[in-house]
Amino acid sequence: MRAIELLAPAKNLECGIAAIDHGADAVYIGAARFGARAAAGNSLDDIASLCDYAHRFRAKVYVTVNTLLRPDEHDEVRQLLRSLADIHVDAILVQDMAVRRMAAEWLAQGVAMPALHASTQTDNRDAGRVRELAEMGFSRVVLARELSLEEIRDIHQQMPQVELEAFVHGALCVSYSGACYASEYCFGRSANRGECAQFCRLKFDLIDADGRSWGERYWLSLKDMCRIEHLEELMDAGVVSLKIEGRLKDADYVKNVVAAYSQRLDDIIRRRRTDYCRSSLGRCTYTFTPDVRKTFNRGYTTYFLHGRTPDIASPDTPKAIGEFVGRVKEIRGNSFNVAGTAQFANGDGLCFFDKVGGQTELVGFRINRVENNRLFPYRMPKDLRPGTSLYRNADQTFSAMLTHQTATRKIPVSMSLSATDEGFSLTMAVDNSTFRAVSVVAFEHQPAQKPQEENIIRQLSKLGDTVFEPDAITVSPQAAQYFIPSSFLSELRRKVVSQIAATIAQSEHQASIDSHQKNIPQKNSCQEKYHQENSQETPSNPLMQCRHCIRYSMGYCVRRGGKPAPWREPLTLVMSDGRRFALQFDCHHCQMNVLKVEG
Repeated sequence: MRAIELLAPAKNLECGIAAIDHGADAVYIGAARFGARAAAGNSLDDIASLCDYAHRFRAKVYVTVNTLLRPDEHDEVRQLLRSLADIHVDAILVQDMAVRRMAAEWLAQGVAMPALHASTQTDNRDAGRVRELAEMGFSRVVLARELSLEEIRDIHQQMPQVELEAFVHGALCVSYSGACYASEYCFGRSANRGECAQFCRLKFDLIDADGRSWGERYWLSLKDMCRIEHLEELMDAGVVSLKIEGRLKDADYVKNVVAAYSQRLDDIIRRRRTDYCRSSLGRCTYTFTPDVRKTFNRGYTTYFLHGRTPDIASPDTPKAIGEFVGRVKEIRGNSFNVAGTAQFANGDGLCFFDKVGGQTELVGFRINRVENNRLFPYRMPKDLRPGTSLYRNADQTFSAMLTHQTATRKIPVSMSLSATDEGFSLTMAVDNSTFRAVSVVAFEHQPAQKPQEENIIRQLSKLGDTVFEPDAITVSPQAAQYFIPSSFLSELRRKVVSQIAATIAQSEHQASIDSHQKNIPQKNSCQEKYHQENSQETPSNPLMQCRHCIRYSMGYCVRRGGKPAPWREPLTLVMSDGRRFALQFDCHHCQMNVLKVEG
């Protein structure tokens, strides 16, 4: 049986707790500095609080220390690692190999360090790279988003001892992570230092070698990833951690997406109990129906999971379009109705694609009021027509629902009361006795004048605001014949709850330490490369390495059944300010490179 982890993003403590409550087995969060999302930093106190909360459910907390470092930052990062070890985080995500060296140095001094996970920023495309990282002491590798099931399966077969983590949901970078220098080159904001300016979400004019324009579009912008229908395939290919992207997203996003994926994962495990289990404890109950279509998205794609497909890009807009809700049926004055089954509310945000001067643009508007099935916008879009496809990117009813408590997570426990020579014993067990605690109280045996079992069960069931809920309570026939005051039953219950809670929390942290400490070499590997970035990064050429290919997406890849291109290459992307970037089609590696053009 293999333990599977649903890994959720946490912008802050609130999001981290929401992720755990809604079914995450682990969360990843940034410290105050040195995470790949500079805008999502957190204090050590908040991370410690998240660890305490997560460990109650045997869930884990990973901290991102995955930027490239300048030499003058090393001392601060070294102390950060020690602090993270002291608050019992379970792993650290790393890009700069100097961080690995610092962890090894602390380990040599007897400090128990968290596990090391190689961030996707280390550009993990093949088994050779995974092997190098394993030799450096990384217990887990976060795979490149671009890999197919076949490629993931091949890596797992060659390196079965390494945990593989794969993205299943969220925004997509068009470049292989760690191989993008466009943001630094254009705006002085390094993606490798958590400051990406989203160069790939800009509009470009596509110009051929003869100066002809093939349209101003968002040529490098991709749809968002959604693999909720393919989790089982990823698990069977060797992935143990299913990762949701979104450390800049708010709690509503986390609640909805985590709940949707957790429910799907539970469905799979119910069917395949002998193959898989969840890596944390607890079951969730929800007050809403999760739906990933209602969360921020640019349209969804499975990306390269099943090979190259032509529908991965979002060239008409980098903004959220949300869920399809129907087509405009009739327009009457300043109102219209929609053919479909969707229900609308005042304040809903709708959008549609409009042809403007030969280009397609996303047009958005708000609904002022709803009367029966007629919608009255604040301002009627002038180009809205009958038959137009409508999308909802702001669902007021759904958003209002998520502002309340929407999930409760509890750990089912079995409890058994028995009589002892000097009193009574209460045993509590979790997960088929994986965790077990016993509480004993001395009390004179007094024969009861009326049946006691019902009262005993009622008193032991009062687990209140603990993380536990009774799954089965048994009372031995001998214990049931004696009178036991409710206060003594409460004392037994409190003691056993405290013991088993401590056992679960400690076992999780200790398991991480025991299983990963031996993996960190205390001497530098001969293969180890130190990435030390100066305050001004010097971008290489290419600026981007992309598996996404504009030529293919337009139907002009003859190697894959497309038509001969009607243009003469090279092709160039031109920004609104006139800066130019050449496209290089590396057909041997099925890759498109974006090159800087000097002068």
